[in-house]
Amino acid sequence: MLYSTNDLKLAQKLLIYSCEVKKDEHVMIQLVGLNGIGLVRALVQVCRDIDAHPFVHIEDVETNRIKLECGNAEFWKKQAEFDQLPLMKKMDAYIGIRASENIYEASHVEAEANKAFADYFLKPVHFEERVKNTKWCILRYPSPAFAMNAKMPTHAFETFFYEACLLDYRKLEEAMKPLEARLRKTKEIHLKGEGTDIRFSVEGQNWIPCFGKRNIPDGEIFSAPILDSVNGHITYAPSVYQGKPFEFVRLNVKNGVVTDFDSSNNKALEAILDTDEGAGRFGEFSFGTNTVIDKPMYDILFDEKIYGSNHLTLGQDYEEASNGNDSGIHWDLVCIGADVYLDGKLVRKGRLFVTDDLKALNPQN
Repeated sequence: MLYSTNDLKLAQKLLIYSCEVKKDEHVMIQLVGLNGIGLVRALVQVCRDIDAHPFVHIEDVETNRIKLECGNAEFWKKQAEFDQLPLMKKMDAYIGIRASENIYEASHVEAEANKAFADYFLKPVHFEERVKNTKWCILRYPSPAFAMNAKMPTHAFETFFYEACLLDYRKLEEAMKPLEARLRKTKEIHLKGEGTDIRFSVEGQNWIPCFGKRNIPDGEIFSAPILDSVNGHITYAPSVYQGKPFEFVRLNVKNGVVTDFDSSNNKALEAILDTDEGAGRFGEFSFGTNTVIDKPMYDILFDEKIYGSNHLTLGQDYEEASNGNDSGIHWDLVCIGADVYLDGKLVRKGRLFVTDDLKALNPQN
């Protein structure tokens, strides 16, 4: 079989619902890792069914690792200028499938090499062109290795994967509206839990509800803290960034700047924080609202959507909810189960919302 029924359903959701692709539009389909070819085939089929034009870009993870390890500023400038930037500028939509079998493939890439990639390729191609000028969606693809990180049998993980990705996003959109209304009136947010006691202002900031239009799986509502208002300490769940695993990350913050830190990999954390001035500041704050996703699995596209979680993100902000932070990194670190106070009022106790207008976001509802 060329592709599974679930891949066809997912391809239809990605193209028709998420990216709203129309006849004659140009769609870049990028597969990173050779797993996931069935979904690529389904995407191409659906593109042609609606008379859109697919442009397929398949990348081998090992080859990408070599490029990362050996790349420098001049190399990535040429990669952007000659290869993906000209193509991206012609695209109306972009679908990126991350299908690596080993999430730690780039774990030995040095900080300087990662910075060159971020500054001269990732930022111009993706942050500046793709994010700002295309209808885009990014997702992972299931594999035995992915299931192992989630500590689940492969068949059970595949069922979970498609349930999380094919969530009823229109229903979720309605359930998030009361939370969005509250947040737009909120001046200060306070998170308090085990290893976490942090406050920051969001007064006047924009809030963006996410319900299947950019990342799959989806389920979050995000903004950005006022840049110099973040004070306190926060402890995060396990994470992987730039191919490097972190079993925990703890940050102390004063006036919006990380002043001290601890983690299971302090050398790597220090290098990330030293990327640039903005790497030690915060560019996003979000509530996770996908009720299918209940625990971390070392994959941020899933982990940032965990119900009863928040992520307070190091690095680059988003233009639609900006706070002025500029950086070559964007690291969505997730804090699970902290109590949430909006202007001093408790709205979430642990992982469950406690006010009547927000209880629709709890899993049992």
